[in-house]
Amino acid sequence: MRNTHQRTLPASQDEVGALLATAGQDGDRLWPGDRWPAMSLDGPVAVGVRGGHGPIRYAVEGYEPGRSLTFRFDRAIGMDGTHRFEVEPAAVDGGTVLRHVIEGRTHGVMLVAWPVAIRWLHDAVLEDLLDRAEQAVTGTVARPAVWSPWVHLLRRINARLPRREPDPVRGGRR
Repeated sequence: MRNTHQRTLPASQDEVGALLATAGQDGDRLWPGDRWPAMSLDGPVAVGVRGGHGPIRYAVEGYEPGRSLTFRFDRAIGMDGTHRFEVEPAAVDGGTVLRHVIEGRTHGVMLVAWPVAIRWLHDAVLEDLLDRAEQAVTGTVARPAVWSPWVHLLRRINARLPRREPDPVRGGRR
C-alpha cells in the first residue's frame, strides 16, 4: 500500500523544513492537534525517538533536519512500513513541496480497518496538516480542506468509543 499527500507552498525549503523539527513537540507547528489526537514524541526529533498519535505508534527511523523525517510503524498496530515527510524544491514556479508518504503492508485487524476507516481519517488529517503548514509559512490557507461525510460519521462513531490510555512502557493499549 502507498498513500501520498503533498502541497506546494510559496516558501523556501528552509522555512518549510523547519516545521519538521517541531513534530510531536510542545508548539508543534505541523500536526493539527487541535482537530485530531495529538502527535507526541518522547523527546526532540531524532532517530530512535518513539511516539505516535492516538493508537498509532511509531519510532523515528530517519531524520535529515529540514529535508526529511521518517517513522517506522510499530508492527503491533497491524502495519509493516513507514510514513515519512519530504521537503524539496518545487519543479515549477519556485516554492517548496511538502510531501507525506505511507508505504507498507497491512496485517491483522488493519487489513479491514485501513480500507474501511483508517485511510479516510488519515487522508483528512493529512490535508489538515498541509493546511497547518500553509498557514505556518504564509499566514493563510488558500483552499482549506473539507472533511467528507464519511469522515464526519467515523469521527462521531469514534467519539462514542471507550478510551484506553496508552501503555507508557510498550507504547500499545492497556
